[in-house]
Amino acid sequence: MPDISYPVVVAAAKTWFKLGAVDVRMEGVDLLPETGGAMLAVNHTSYVDYLMAGYPSVARGRYTRFMAKREVFDHPVGGPVMRSFKHISVDRSAGLESMDVAAEALRRGELVGIFPEATISRSFLIKELKTGAVRIAAKAGVPLFPVVTWGCQRMFTKDHPKDFKRGKTVLVKVGEPMYPTGEDPVAETAELQRRMEALLDACIREYPAEEQPPGSWWLPASYGGSAPTLEEAEKIDADEKRQRAARKREKAMKKRKK
Repeated sequence: MPDISYPVVVAAAKTWFKLGAVDVRMEGVDLLPETGGAMLAVNHTSYVDYLMAGYPSVARGRYTRFMAKREVFDHPVGGPVMRSFKHISVDRSAGLESMDVAAEALRRGELVGIFPEATISRSFLIKELKTGAVRIAAKAGVPLFPVVTWGCQRMFTKDHPKDFKRGKTVLVKVGEPMYPTGEDPVAETAELQRRMEALLDACIREYPAEEQPPGSWWLPASYGGSAPTLEEAEKIDADEKRQRAARKREKAMKKRKK
C-alpha cells in the first residue's frame, strides 16, 4: 500500500523546523543505502526520537519503519497512527515473533529502526543495549547502522516539561555500517554500543556551547551537566517499573472485585 501518513508528517516536520528555527544538522546520511533493507539502531533520549532519527532516511528518499512496543499499537488513537506508518509492533512476551516480522520487512527492502536501549535514557548516555538489533540484522542478512541524535531531549523527555520554543539545535549522526553474523550477538552488541557511544561523544562535544552550558539538566553528569548518572538513572527506572507493576496489580484486583 502507498504511504499516505508519512509524507504528510514529513511536510509538517519540515514546516516546524523552519518556523521553529530548529537547526537539524545531519552527518553520514550518504552512508544509508538508497535501496534495499537496512537496520538502524538509534539511541533513545526523548519522545521525538522517531521523527529526528527518521530524518536521514527521508533525505535519501526513503522512510524508516520503527519497532515499538505493542502497548502503543493497542492505543485507540496511537495504534491506527502507528499502523499507517507501517511501523512494527513488538510484543515483549513474544520477542521471536516480533524479530521475524522485522526481518521479513528488511528482506522486502525496508529500512527498519530499533531503539536497542528499549527505554528512554534518563542519563542521556547509552544504556546497556539489548541484542535484538544485531540478531535481527543477522537474521535478515542486512547491514546495521548506528544512529545517534542529540538535542531532542531538550524538547520532550521523561521527568521534564515539554519545551518547543524556537531556536534549538538537533544533531543526527549516522555511523559506518556493521554486518552482524549472529554467531556472537553479545560481542556484536558490545561493538554496536562502542560505536554508538563514540557517535554520542562526538555529538555532545560538537553541540553549540551557548545552548549547552555547564550544569544543564539535559547534559550527562560526566560532561559537566546535572543529569542523573547511568547508575542513578537505573535506580529511577527500577522504581518506576515497580510502581507501574503495583498499579497494574491494583487495577486487576479492582476488576476482579467488580
